[in-house]
Amino acid sequence: MTDPDDPSRVRSPRFHGRVDRPEPTPCAHPGCPNPAEFRAPLSNRLAGSVGGWQWLCLDHVKAFNAGYNFFDGLSPDDIAAAQSPLAGWERAAHDPTVRFNDRTGIFGDRYRPDAFAGRRARSGHVLSDPDVAALTTLGLEIAASPADIRRAYKSLVRQYHPDANGGDRAHEGKLQAVVQAYTHLKSAPAFMRPSEKS
Repeated sequence: MTDPDDPSRVRSPRFHGRVDRPEPTPCAHPGCPNPAEFRAPLSNRLAGSVGGWQWLCLDHVKAFNAGYNFFDGLSPDDIAAAQSPLAGWERAAHDPTVRFNDRTGIFGDRYRPDAFAGRRARSGHVLSDPDVAALTTLGLEIAASPADIRRAYKSLVRQYHPDANGGDRAHEGKLQAVVQAYTHLKSAPAFMRPSEKS
């Protein structure tokens, strides 16, 4: 068995926070001759980086830690506030209007302007390029309703149909484009009635 007072004995590194100092310093506790190996705050009211540090031996740092009272000097109201499950959150208010780098786009819909605002139908669907082209063929805007589409289709068919033009087939290409646009929009999710969606 080794003698605990033998200066040549190897100190156990098992104690977290032990600091080997180049010059041995005596323990700061009055009358203690043991070397100081542990750093502790001078006061439990201030962090050591603010209020300063003291160096203690193992026995006295254990006593300091056992007697440490986080609430020392606080009023009952301050103690209750510190023990609240929400303590600290009043200082960490999060402002959703703050700009941040959202690389994954998770928060984009909620916190930034709608990137598809000019391509959204009344239903909220984002229109594809073929949807927009079909609306343009019918002479309609993005905000057109299904009723607007039917009305424009009927009007253009009457205008371009050969029967309405004395049998003249000069507008047959335009008529085909109108029929294709209407057929496309009838099956586009943005303009389908809820009962038609599968």
